Amino acid sequence: MSVHGGAHGFSVMMSLPLMDGLLSTQGVMVMLLVAYAGAMWMFLSSAPKVYTVMVSDLQMARRFYEEVLDLAIADMPLHYYYNYEQTLGTGGLDPMYSAPYAMGTQTMRSPQNEGLWYQLKKNTQLHIIVGATPGQKDRQRHVCFDHDCMELLLMRVQLRGTQYKIRREKPLNFLVKDWDGRVIEMAEIDN
Repeated sequence: MSVHGGAHGFSVMMSLPLMDGLLSTQGVMVMLLVAYAGAMWMFLSSAPKVYTVMVSDLQMARRFYEEVLDLAIADMPLHYYYNYEQTLGTGGLDPMYSAPYAMGTQTMRSPQNEGLWYQLKKNTQLHIIVGATPGQKDRQRHVCFDHDCMELLLMRVQLRGTQYKIRREKPLNFLVKDWDGRVIEMAEIDN
């Protein structure tokens, strides 16, 4: 019995320095950092994928996405409140694609509360912002840098039975006619 009690006592004594190290200020800080990293990983990995589309007229875009494409309005994802993925990589953007007011000293970065948010798929959202110039023949233009986004929008147009015409496959460019007969140019910008 003394051998069993002695071995148990020995293991308890050996774990005391380990416990002492964990409960030190440095040990607590390391545990807090690990917990914070785990929480941030879970938060960001569960955040929805967001596609940004620049449009030439926000109010016309609202009617198109809500009435023609019948997309549900979504809340701004929480990770946008913390400026995660908030800037749009427009440094190498051809001036032809930007709005006239964006050519001067103002930037194309939109404040967090601007734009429209729609649920595109279960864990995928669409962020609509102003930033595209009108197309030829005064068409409304909706431009995006992401091919997958344009494919999802084309699929939605097809599912809704909306009149469309594919102009080019790569980069994807197609025309859509809204219910008022206006033509909207949907264009993938190849950067």
